[in-house]
Amino acid sequence: MTELNGVMMQFFHWYVPADGSLWQQVNRQAAELAQAGVTALWLPPAYKGIGGGVDVGYGVYDLYDLGEFDQKGSLRTKYGTKDEYLTAVGAAQRVGLQVYADAVLNHRMGGDRAELCRATPYRRHDRSHPAGELREILAYTGFDCSGRKGVHSSFVWSWPHFDAVDYDHLCPDERDTVYLIEGKRFDDAVSVEFGNFAYLMGCDLDCQHPEVREELIRWGRWYFDTTRVDGFRLDAIKHIAAWFFPEWLDALEHHAGRDLFVVGEYWVNDLVTLLGYIDAVGGRMAVFDVPLHYNFHRASRAGATFDMRRILEGSVSQARPGHAVTFVENHDSQPLQALESVVEAWFKPLAYALILLRREGYPCLFYADYYGAEYTDTGQDGNRHHIVMSSHRRLIDLFLVARRDYAHGDQTDYFEHPSTVGWTRRGSDENTGGMAVLMSNGNDGYKWMATGWPDTIYVDCTGHLLEKVTTNSDGWGEFRCKGSSVSVWLPECSAMVQ
Repeated sequence: MTELNGVMMQFFHWYVPADGSLWQQVNRQAAELAQAGVTALWLPPAYKGIGGGVDVGYGVYDLYDLGEFDQKGSLRTKYGTKDEYLTAVGAAQRVGLQVYADAVLNHRMGGDRAELCRATPYRRHDRSHPAGELREILAYTGFDCSGRKGVHSSFVWSWPHFDAVDYDHLCPDERDTVYLIEGKRFDDAVSVEFGNFAYLMGCDLDCQHPEVREELIRWGRWYFDTTRVDGFRLDAIKHIAAWFFPEWLDALEHHAGRDLFVVGEYWVNDLVTLLGYIDAVGGRMAVFDVPLHYNFHRASRAGATFDMRRILEGSVSQARPGHAVTFVENHDSQPLQALESVVEAWFKPLAYALILLRREGYPCLFYADYYGAEYTDTGQDGNRHHIVMSSHRRLIDLFLVARRDYAHGDQTDYFEHPSTVGWTRRGSDENTGGMAVLMSNGNDGYKWMATGWPDTIYVDCTGHLLEKVTTNSDGWGEFRCKGSSVSVWLPECSAMVQ
């Protein structure tokens, strides 16, 4: 799936400045991140959204406008221009970073023309039972993208290409309603929440329509030819028929002549559902390990009362490690966002140690955890909040080097204590000395663990503890950590602990 000990970074958060500077930042910082141990960047949606130059990118208007055309009030996107984007991708790849594009395929917003069609209303939280009779509605389902004037694609979206919308301009006061267009049915092989969760927002693509599938494949080929990215992060996959993605990926990889890495965002805290989805797409993509994120969220809120022996329980990384992208936080779970499920700052070093220093999964760093973030927005309580997210860069950088140089070989777990847990990695012929990791969500902790390297001196590279540990003739040592903290023990000869 990835190179040995690869690490991706989500190089944005919801509130990065809307000044068109992000692509330039990628260009400036790619080499520094590669040197730190990052091996891939997940970049935000690069195409024009309904909000033009301030849109985060998930309310898609035109997938072909990468900040090239004057549409929705701006030429550039929130992150910059097309030329700046392509320059950023190239800069990252030249220093050895893979680049994954964010692909939002399941809805369109900000249509140019209102069209009359007939549709049946459904309540937003019940897609199984109609809430009224088939009737005429007026919806903005015509997407001319006239600012582009047919450049890159002459395809015009109109109501036959969608299966549902959420607004009828003939009844503007009708709320919480989804309108299923006449002759359509909600896509199958999707999440069964609300009876059927094919519809999310905007104008929902009808993936059962052959013209829609053909256009999405055509766009994917164009995007690859234009950007030469190494893979895709697929948005909101639980709302799109699972059978479509193998077809889409087959076409792209055949066109590219090589494998592409793909990870899908299926946001559900349920392992059985996620494993079922992986099987449904034939194992062709990884998924984000949402259950592990929620374990971190609960543990950080519960403090010392959380049983650390269960921190990995129910996670994709435990059940299907080769298909798991592990993460601590992301743009949807960060404070004030719709899926807010914050991992408290004190626990983030423990969480990052768990995803970066173990062998299971493909870890994903979050921009706001690395660089920090500060912003103000309205929360779900209707009030304005000022948020400050701390930077954990010092420890993450240490963990990245430890992952690259020492997180190799067999892994032995020591998860028998409710507060203090740890593990060791035995290393390899090329990466000698191994590693020991110990963490506690309660009081100071200690544990006898075997590194497999006898008579070896170890130092806590985090600097939390200054005393050294020497393993005995059998390779065992008593390793320690402070309360509510993590210590990473590396051989004293390591350059990073000199």
